[in-house]
Amino acid sequence: MDVLSLVGLVLGLLAIVGGNFLEGGHVDALLNGPAAVIVVGGTVAAAFVQSSSRNFKRALSIVQWVVVPPSLDIEGGIAKVVGWSLKARKEGLLGLETIADIEPDTFARKGLQLLVDGNEPEALRNILEVELYVAEARDLQAAKVFEAMGGYAPTIGIIGAVMGLIHVMGNLADPSELGSGIATAFVATIYGVSMANLLLLPVANKLKACVHRQSQFREMLIEGLLAIAEGENPRSIELKLQGFIT
Repeated sequence: MDVLSLVGLVLGLLAIVGGNFLEGGHVDALLNGPAAVIVVGGTVAAAFVQSSSRNFKRALSIVQWVVVPPSLDIEGGIAKVVGWSLKARKEGLLGLETIADIEPDTFARKGLQLLVDGNEPEALRNILEVELYVAEARDLQAAKVFEAMGGYAPTIGIIGAVMGLIHVMGNLADPSELGSGIATAFVATIYGVSMANLLLLPVANKLKACVHRQSQFREMLIEGLLAIAEGENPRSIELKLQGFIT
């Protein structure tokens, strides 16, 4: 679990509420149902228009990575690849078949099966790189759904504020209500800017970092599998793959 993400989300919320309190404001001043409907509804609607249903569904399925990122142990992966190379040197590539059958990572399992089937290194690289690039592009498009919402939210917030001001200007006959009415109108702007900069854009960037980390892990697997296919020494493979450790 990524505790830092949770701490950041909570700290951001506390900073806004706490700052409002220190300035003499009340929590009630930040609560406005219509403003929330306008900002959240408008932002999600804009994302619907921009995104395909496939990308939007994928975005919802990977948003959990912000708190629970994919488990990617580069050092453990290197040790696993070195273990595969040792077994291949002792028993040949066919000896990896039993490992392929029980390998939980679908990408690694596919690579091992390609090795066992006797594919040439170039063919192995081409097949695995296509899968890597497609998966990376799919997940980056999903992350951009939140990035797009982060761009729309502040503008939708301004729209909400203007709508509130229109309502206030329509009731100029009662000057005593102008101050509170204007204040309420600008709550929509707070919602839009806060949602974009404290939630949506950070989520998008965190997801992109997870995608790049996952691609790096898979690139390491590809290089390791190619080295095994070319019969490189296990020690040389280990030294080569240690370059992926950051």
